[in-house]
Amino acid sequence: MEAGAGKTVVLGLGNILHADDGAGAQVIHRLRRDARVPATVSLVDGGTLGLELLPYIWDCSRLIVIDAVDVGTAPGTVLRMSGEELNSLPGSSSVHQLGVSDLLVALRVLAQQQPAVVLLGVQPANTEWSTELSPAVEAAIDSLVEATVCELRQPSETESVA
Repeated sequence: MEAGAGKTVVLGLGNILHADDGAGAQVIHRLRRDARVPATVSLVDGGTLGLELLPYIWDCSRLIVIDAVDVGTAPGTVLRMSGEELNSLPGSSSVHQLGVSDLLVALRVLAQQQPAVVLLGVQPANTEWSTELSPAVEAAIDSLVEATVCELRQPSETESVA
């Protein structure tokens, strides 16, 4: 399989049975119905698959990850991380057992090319057993969708260098 020059993957992570941890899946669900998302973009609901997600992302040139990320801010706070910020992301920042940082390390080691990676996250309020998002995170979903669409409209870091 050839590396996808210009291939963009939007990867939503999280467990929909753990309240706010399901934010990534909610965003992917909404993006699938959003006409502003180019048909060439792969939208992947990655759930909690961890390293099993590598076949979906290993050949992309651009990766946008959507996840609940605990960075100690107010619940519902939307954040954007890229570049060196992602390299310093501790494995425990993701609310999953296998964190985003672990997936990105594996991607750096195994990928055909190093994609431009952006993490769009939301600070969770609740990750206990529930299929409902907290009010704070529910209110942030539209902002995450808009932030994702904005990222898709921007040239990736690798495209702007070329």
